[in-house]
Amino acid sequence: MIKISSWNINGIRSANKDGKWDNFISKINPDIICLQEIKAKEDQVDFLDHSYFKYLNPATRPGYSGTAILSKSEALSISKNIDLELVNSKKNLVDKYGDANEEGRVTVAEYEKFYVISVYTPNAKDDLSRLDFKHKNWDPIFLEYVKFLEKNKPVIITGDINVANEEIDLANPKANRGKKGFTDQEREGFKKILESGYADSFRVFNKEGQNYTWWSHFANSRQRNVGWRIDYILISNRLLNNLVSATIEKDIMGSDHCPISIELNI
Repeated sequence: MIKISSWNINGIRSANKDGKWDNFISKINPDIICLQEIKAKEDQVDFLDHSYFKYLNPATRPGYSGTAILSKSEALSISKNIDLELVNSKKNLVDKYGDANEEGRVTVAEYEKFYVISVYTPNAKDDLSRLDFKHKNWDPIFLEYVKFLEKNKPVIITGDINVANEEIDLANPKANRGKKGFTDQEREGFKKILESGYADSFRVFNKEGQNYTWWSHFANSRQRNVGWRIDYILISNRLLNNLVSATIEKDIMGSDHCPISIELNI
């Protein structure tokens, strides 16, 4: 049995304060941890549990974005960012905000039986100024990269994908329709991943509403459970028979997101 957890940690150094990181490790005890928004470089995370191999992909810009994978067993290989030559894309990952490949948004670890991706998908922005880039560039390029990996072995996609898939995945769908994280374009990009042979692991077991992974800091949103489910672990359909459980770890504090986990019998 293997447990994989994913967490947009919103600054790994701040999450380490007051024992929150240690609490996560002791309570959940994942075999593989996928992190987003680490906002730190390798020399700033000496406090991390030394029983894990650490694979960090920080953004070029200090204190911003970045992904990581921590693993109790050493990965066979590590890839950082999206190699555009592998996806044969004529598009690129550059817009007016910069090069998404310099924002540390993708880390891939290869293991014997699967790949694990930690991804921090770009935000469409409040004014939707990055929506066109996300829809026409990022989403299709990322999906082609996943398909490239899948040719070799099954892929597990983890991370903050910055979209609520269905109305059930956010507390106020009508008020947020057309806003960042719940536009038709973003939902289309997400559904194309599922249609390409992937399952939303949490929805395999749970069809209920009021299950969220992110809450605004305003108006006691977390206490009132007024949130969004924008963090996912999507697994290749080839691994569905190995999926044992999928959980939202809502009681783990340390970020405006909570961790999510799956267990695989593999």
